[in-house]
Amino acid sequence: MTRERVSKKMAAIAESATLKVDAKAKALKAEGRPVISYAAGEPDFPTPPHIVDAARAALDDPANFRYTAATGLPELRKAIAEKTKRDSGIEVDPAQIIVTNGGKQAVYMAFQAIINPGDEVILPGPYWTSYPEAIALADGVAVPIYAGADQNYKVTVEQLEAARTERTKAVVFVSPSNPTGAVYNFEETKAIGEWALANGVWVITDEIYQNLTYGGVKAVSIVEAVPELAEQTLLVNGVAKTYAMTGWRLGWMVGPADAIKVAANLQSHLCSNVNNIAQRATIEALTGDTAPIEEMRQAFERRRALIVAELNKVRGFNCPMPEGAFYAYVDVSEVLGTEVAGKTPQTSLELADIILEEAEVAAVPGEAFGPSGYLRFSYALGDEALVEGIQRLQKLFGTK
Repeated sequence: MTRERVSKKMAAIAESATLKVDAKAKALKAEGRPVISYAAGEPDFPTPPHIVDAARAALDDPANFRYTAATGLPELRKAIAEKTKRDSGIEVDPAQIIVTNGGKQAVYMAFQAIINPGDEVILPGPYWTSYPEAIALADGVAVPIYAGADQNYKVTVEQLEAARTERTKAVVFVSPSNPTGAVYNFEETKAIGEWALANGVWVITDEIYQNLTYGGVKAVSIVEAVPELAEQTLLVNGVAKTYAMTGWRLGWMVGPADAIKVAANLQSHLCSNVNNIAQRATIEALTGDTAPIEEMRQAFERRRALIVAELNKVRGFNCPMPEGAFYAYVDVSEVLGTEVAGKTPQTSLELADIILEEAEVAAVPGEAFGPSGYLRFSYALGDEALVEGIQRLQKLFGTK
């Protein structure tokens, strides 16, 4: 009998599109080309000093060199519970929290905790590139639905209901969104929460960008809008984006006791506990000085206005104003099928390749997040590079 050499499930998982584009941009830079990359969702700021100092102090305590609880340090779980009450409007017991190796692991474990083979997960798009793969790894079936620029990239209850079947187990709710920066208002959030509650649908809500909103907008947690939904909601979060701690790999999941229990069992076999130094640093991030955090948020807000204004000057580009995260999601459908630098791109994937080669600008094509016809630009990079890159696009495509 012939056996597969490697796991068919693992072989079916696609490489992260955002990391792939960023790696290609870095490779071209290494060759000496002046590439400006808008690909990675990573703040260009260093981790604030008081957080780094807490990590240094943690190195002096030998207790941090040992195994600790698989679910996380008690002090950190308490700090996360306080943050969850402060920012998500729900009171949770620290026992309802598991600390993970970054937000990605929290997303992965959320699906592992509740999805059985064949269960359907409604996935509003444009969606983060890792969600479909995490659903597949749990043997679930992703059911994508889409909202374009005409809807400000926000799906409706009517779309959710049209996608619901007897096999629907969960819906993914992300506000602010990666890749679009869209933020659902209170009424929109409440309507989706009430729909999920009425239909017995679990909600997996990714709140990692909840503190990065602009123009006075607040990201309302779905459990704050519909408190009764808490028993069928998993909240995933982390410190990577708001606190400029991408490399520290610290995230968490909050949810009902039964889901957290099975996730904790998985983690006990998967990786034991999360790095204790990173956990100690995160305690300081969540409880310490907020001034450096606000300074970074204000910088993102300034860059948001700048990048959207400049992108909308590019011929054929249509970029709604994002209200959160640090991404601009551009509708480039008008450009497709037209000549660009002697070529005629039919997809945003082809267009992104042309832009990289001709303008030495890296952006992530819409295919990474759902339908073709879009490009994602991160504005988590320095002001000077941000402007120069868009000026290259204005030169390549012309201006309106």
